Amino acid sequence: MTKVKSVIIGTGSYIPEKVVGGSQFLSHRFFDGGVKIDKSNEEIVQKFAEITEIQERRYVKDDQLNHDIAYLAAKSAIDSSGIDQESLDYIIVCHNFGDIKLGSNRIDQLPALAVKVKKLMGIQNPNCAAFDLIFGCPGWVQGMIQADSLIRSGDAKRVMVIGSETLSRIVDAHDRDSMIFADGAGATILEGQENNIEKGILAHQVQTHTSHADMLIMGCSNNPEVANDGNAYIKMKGRKLYEFAVITVPQVIKMAIDKSGVDIEQIKRVFVHQANGKMDNAIMKRLFKLYGKDQIPEKLVPMTISWLGNSSVATVPTLLDLVLKGKMEGYEIAAGDVVLFASVGAGMHINAIVYRV
Repeated sequence: MTKVKSVIIGTGSYIPEKVVGGSQFLSHRFFDGGVKIDKSNEEIVQKFAEITEIQERRYVKDDQLNHDIAYLAAKSAIDSSGIDQESLDYIIVCHNFGDIKLGSNRIDQLPALAVKVKKLMGIQNPNCAAFDLIFGCPGWVQGMIQADSLIRSGDAKRVMVIGSETLSRIVDAHDRDSMIFADGAGATILEGQENNIEKGILAHQVQTHTSHADMLIMGCSNNPEVANDGNAYIKMKGRKLYEFAVITVPQVIKMAIDKSGVDIEQIKRVFVHQANGKMDNAIMKRLFKLYGKDQIPEKLVPMTISWLGNSSVATVPTLLDLVLKGKMEGYEIAAGDVVLFASVGAGMHINAIVYRV
């Protein structure tokens, strides 16, 4: 029986030019619980890199906004697909904080970033609907799931899904966790195709654990001198989040794999949210243990965390674009390969997609 499947026909990404290494944080004053941390910044930065595997991260230029970099990723995806952009039925932009100007800490989400991207692209077709999706770091994966539903329902033929974020504009300079976050954008175009083989999105799974929602929230600065200035910053309970993710994410991924009917040994690559290098490795080990396997295949998980940091919704689509365009040596994928997309973040949301190239 012929079925409509959602197939990736184009990808794009924008990696900001500004490289921020650990030395950039040596002049910061770090606090924890309102008390200045009694360690040298050299020790704090070094320990942070050991725990997360992050050596560098990327920040946008001073005059760039989130929708600007989302547009650049979108343009790259259109170029790689070769399609007429007027043929898009939907543009979904996944983010958390909208546009934030340098130094303002004020969020601008009106109109939606997707509307701003559509305008920059110059798309005239009014039937191309543009809207935003707020789903924490798993936003892009959730946008792909939403796009798949639109395509399979017959409401859309082509959908662009963008994950874009400028976390450097919403971090607390007095919080050592701020060193995790980065900026970036990735875009993907899904097309509904009729085929008699299992190509495209095979299955997906989503969970929301509100009992753990307090692990990623907005809060005041760690510095008591400015804690009451009215500004809010992204706040994370890193250790608790790590423990939660290592236990729950593998379970959700397994649900998606079991739905798809694919054997775990058929999985060629896993594109997992780049939040913490050690955490991602622990998630993969636990996933394979759920299938009674002690070894993880080599070259299973491409990683950009060490040089791009955590750009939230942008990590997975950026990683996919780099692999598809041959920019991650040793991590190529070919027609027929089965890959996974998975993420975890504020909500707490977890999601996963099984996809056949």
